[in-house]
Amino acid sequence: MSNSLYDTLGISKGATGDEIKKAYRRLARKYHPDINKEPGAEDKFKEINAAYEILSDDKKRAQYDQYGDAMFGGQNFHDFASSSANMGDLNEILKNIFGGGFGGFSSGGFSGFSRNGFSGFSNSGFDDGFSGFAQDLDIRARVNIPFEVAILGGEHRINFNGDSLKIKIPNGINNEEKLRIKGKGKSARSGEAGDLILTVNIEPSSEYERDGDDLYKEAEIPLRTMLFGGKVTISTLQKDVTIKIAENSKSGQKIRIKGYGVKNRKSGLYGDLYLKIKVALPDTNSLDDDLIKIMKEKLPER
Repeated sequence: MSNSLYDTLGISKGATGDEIKKAYRRLARKYHPDINKEPGAEDKFKEINAAYEILSDDKKRAQYDQYGDAMFGGQNFHDFASSSANMGDLNEILKNIFGGGFGGFSSGGFSGFSRNGFSGFSNSGFDDGFSGFAQDLDIRARVNIPFEVAILGGEHRINFNGDSLKIKIPNGINNEEKLRIKGKGKSARSGEAGDLILTVNIEPSSEYERDGDDLYKEAEIPLRTMLFGGKVTISTLQKDVTIKIAENSKSGQKIRIKGYGVKNRKSGLYGDLYLKIKVALPDTNSLDDDLIKIMKEKLPER
């Protein structure tokens, strides 16, 4: 299969998106009709725009890699584009061949292929099921989700293009997961609407850290309880829970509270909450003078 679009931009078939963009910018500056008055520069500029329009779009590029120049009516891409000089306006040629699939050439390149663009290529091996280059109506954006909402799930409002949208967050969503909001993308002339695809960015918590389905937090325990043991109430994202502290507990110890972590959406099981306990020292100004005197006399120095 000929790699004529890659040849047009002077890049390899394995070129990255950045390499494609750099090649396009370099060639577009060189062959732009306002800059280059040499014969053939305008046709070359059209080829460059067309090649970039296809190769810079992952879906279009994949389809070109699969079908090659067959999509250009039996010609290779260069011959097809250059023949416009003797066959009238290239835009009209493309409209006739692709059934209106191209929106026209301009200094900005193609405006896109229609969904029914290749239905007429039955002689080239295309059947009615091949949709050609479908117009991408989806809009992609990033959205910040509060830590607590990401863990517990629920409704969350976002502002998008001046509109307030209510979206549903599944419990236990992970960073960089995607949410699809149906019908909130771009609209086509046919009335069809794309989707809004949101990539999730979970805001950090000042209290919790997450590791998979487990949560971690620090908990200050009163000195008396650390020394002599007792019960304390700990707040969690689900509810308050009372736990027992053993006597002579040390700062830095970890206590596992089973089932108070993140609910796994597949298994339905909850992870655990791990407390890293540390002693909460009292303010000496709040202590009785006699107690302070005894502590100074009796407390060990080490």
